[in-house]
Amino acid sequence: MRNILLVINYIGTNYHGWQIQENANTVQAELQKALKTVLGDFESLIGCSRTDAGAHAHMYCCTVRTENRMNIFKLQRALNSTLPLDIAVKHISVVDKDFHPRYNCTSKTYAYHICNAPVRNPFCEERALHYRPKIDEEKLNKIAQDFVGTHDFSAFCGRKTSVEDKTRTIYDVKIERKGDIVVIFITGDGFLYNMVRIMVGTLLFINEGKIAEDAIPKIFKSKDRKSAGKTVPAYGLYLYNVDYNGCCNGDENGSTQKKETKI
Repeated sequence: MRNILLVINYIGTNYHGWQIQENANTVQAELQKALKTVLGDFESLIGCSRTDAGAHAHMYCCTVRTENRMNIFKLQRALNSTLPLDIAVKHISVVDKDFHPRYNCTSKTYAYHICNAPVRNPFCEERALHYRPKIDEEKLNKIAQDFVGTHDFSAFCGRKTSVEDKTRTIYDVKIERKGDIVVIFITGDGFLYNMVRIMVGTLLFINEGKIAEDAIPKIFKSKDRKSAGKTVPAYGLYLYNVDYNGCCNGDENGSTQKKETKI
């Protein structure tokens, strides 16, 4: 039995997130169909996290257990020939049998894309939030540092959150602009339901003057969802990076190592 790590990327527009659901198409469901076609029998396709409906991924990690001995690079090519065009396997390797894509993860980075322009850009539709008010990225970047550290994120999660412990650690927040595109990168040890989208919505409310510039620490203390900003749409959200202490990060160029590797 081999434990195979798949690093995939996908456009989430046509999917209700990663996890299989009844009466809804998901990325996991499509990947399972492709694995069934290529491998036949396999066990336990496990993902690194849930993702929101309509959200995207530059790097999503999952594992599949199989007794099939197909060469992993032939497996990669076969899966990419079988999967829909909006899902691709960009890296593949054999990992230790006890490796778990969720529990071995040390941090995740999400990127939220904003098209900051007076006129909407058709090429950004379903890929980035169209936001007209001018963003002062340098000023907002300084304000966003109030998120860094270990905090109770009760005020920054959706009401559907069933997790009791809402303490999370944010390692880094940075905001970058390239032309009209502003990207907010948030790295942390874990995230609650809608947490990144509410953090971004809060920064945009601060940008508009709807929330005070020094309000983030006060919002943490309030633990009140109503004191934070709006929940921005999922289509601007990308799972950007999943870290396992650097030992199985996908190659940004999609290249694959020449041999099977172990973590």
